Formats: sequence, structure tokens, C-alpha cells
Amino acid sequence: MDTTLVPPWLEPLLTTSFFSVCRIHGDAARSECNMFCLDCNGDAFCFYCRSSRHKDHQVLQIRRSSYHDVVRVAEIQKVLDISGVQTYVINSARVLFLNERPQPKAAKGVSHICEICGRSLLDPFRFCSLGCKLVGIKRNGDGSFKLEAKNEELLMERREGIIPRRSVSSREEEELRDGAQQDIYPSTPPPPPSNARRRKGIPHRAPFGS
Repeated sequence: MDTTLVPPWLEPLLTTSFFSVCRIHGDAARSECNMFCLDCNGDAFCFYCRSSRHKDHQVLQIRRSSYHDVVRVAEIQKVLDISGVQTYVINSARVLFLNERPQPKAAKGVSHICEICGRSLLDPFRFCSLGCKLVGIKRNGDGSFKLEAKNEELLMERREGIIPRRSVSSREEEELRDGAQQDIYPSTPPPPPSNARRRKGIPHRAPFGS
């Protein structure tokens, strides 16, 4: 597969089975395997596995909608170009589906359908899911999952620690904050010029003679 168009972790992500109970942390409260590591390309894992084995890795959290796997747009668009894929708002979060969902027959009068599986779409997108976009790229080669070079370089720099996640340091923030506070108050007036006339002091009487 051409990794310039499709990242090597995408196909393993789309074929991974999620939401089984973790074999290691099965008795814990958050033991369902709903996470996927983009660096390891292994099986799904739970919240506790992430803390112990994938602490510094890129991890996606998978969610469910009507028994189908979805991922939040805010997470996936940081690592993948999702242009052309239909998105949905579910529980106040914008998501997209990982794989196509079976649809017996498209409804009549539908103006937008998926180019691969024919599923009806709400908006003028090309695909209903990441899986269908992957098939479209393999079949036609007229799309890509690769982010723009600038965005990819920025992502790589953040991962390698070249630039901080925050644009300014805490010390710079403190200096900026102090400077802003100082601007609220009027500045101290400059001293008078040296050649200005000085005010006379309080006159003193000459002492009485003896």
C-alpha cells in the first residue's frame, strides 16, 4: 500500500475488534478495550493498559453508535485527512464511522450517496466512512489520507518535543500578564528639568540681638 496516501496504521485500525473485556484488567471499572495505538498497530486495549504500556504513544479512543464504531472528528483529524467523509453529531460531539454500515436499499429521492457502498448521505460527501474512503483510494487513487506537509511537520515536531504545546512559556505568560497590569495604571511623571525655578522655602526671621 502507498504510505504517501494511506498511513500504515489505518487498515489495522479498521479491522480491529473493539469493546471486548480486557484480559488483564477485567475486574476494573473501565476494562473495555476501546483504544488503539497508532505507534504499535496492535490489538485494542483498555484505559489501564494505556496508562502502563502506551503512555507516550499516539492513541485513538473508539466509541459506539448503534453498535457501530465511531471516532471523534477532533481526534482523528489531527492525524488523518478526513476530507470527503460524512460526519455526524452524536451526543453533542462530531464523529465519523470507521467502516461502512449495511443498508439494504437507498431511500428514494436521496441526492447524496457513498461512492463505494451506495449508502445515502446527509450532505454532499463522497464516502460514508473511513473504510469506504480507503477502498476509493485503492480503486481510483484520486484521494489521500495524508495531511498537508505543513500540518504533518508541526505534528512531528510536537511529538518529538521540538516545540512546546503552549506557544509561550509560563515565565513569558507571567511577564505578559504583569505588563498588561502595569499598562492599566498611569506611568510615573518625569522629573522636572534642572533649570526650572525652585520654590522659595519658608522665610526665617533673623535672630534677636542680645
